[in-house]
Amino acid sequence: MTRLYRFVLGVVLAFGMSLPQAFADQPKPWGIWTQDAASPTMTQIVELHTTITVIILAILAFVFVLLGYVVIRFHHSRHKEAQQWTHNTLLEVVWTLIPVLILVSIAFPSFKLLYAMDRAEQADLTLKVTGHQWYWSYSYPDLNVAFDSNLVQDESLEAGQPRLLTTDTKVVVPVNAVVRVQTAAEDVIHSWSVPAFGVKLDAMPGRLNETWFKAERTGTFYGQCSQLCGVNHGFMPIEVQVVTKEEFDAWVEQNATKTSSIAGTKQLAAASFSKE
Repeated sequence: MTRLYRFVLGVVLAFGMSLPQAFADQPKPWGIWTQDAASPTMTQIVELHTTITVIILAILAFVFVLLGYVVIRFHHSRHKEAQQWTHNTLLEVVWTLIPVLILVSIAFPSFKLLYAMDRAEQADLTLKVTGHQWYWSYSYPDLNVAFDSNLVQDESLEAGQPRLLTTDTKVVVPVNAVVRVQTAAEDVIHSWSVPAFGVKLDAMPGRLNETWFKAERTGTFYGQCSQLCGVNHGFMPIEVQVVTKEEFDAWVEQNATKTSSIAGTKQLAAASFSKE
């Protein structure tokens, strides 16, 4: 069983690795696997996802083999009269215990992952995220930096900037720093989600939710609001730039005591981002 598990796991990983378009910091056309992990949390999520996928494939293969055996072995051409059974105690015990063992083997790593995702006891910095219809507000309470972040319209995109994911102001965090993320909302329920970090946290009016992430490599990572929040739900991108500690310190020094926002952001009409 151990050899079979390792073989199937290797096949799944090899198949995933053969699809580089799926391993990216943003969604790709025809991507069928998770984005490349950029945090310890996402690494655990991918491992758990892969383990469950292997279990599912093993069960699927077993069922198909068993079904094929039954179809061939008990075909009507071989058995003119159908055989009938009423009870088989051993079989009933086996098909009860095996699913229980499978569920337990999945439960333990799941609980471990949920506990790890809960919150950071000692964070290097705090990022406060507030959802609005339909943009994000960010603040670094300990660093005196705050700004609004809006979608860059199609006509304003530059070469290399992904559509519906590029923002006019990026979130900037230092690499290998534990970032405490606190979410809230001004109007309706939103959800702050960055797949490469393994972060997806609801932003709710009147409630403060908390999680954390630690980006383990530099680069630009994208996400979107993942809670249906109105007509322009699909136009609330998230863009996080992970930089070195020195670059982050320079960014903080440049943006401290400043509040950058687009004039009239809160008065944007719902139709401003709508597509016909």
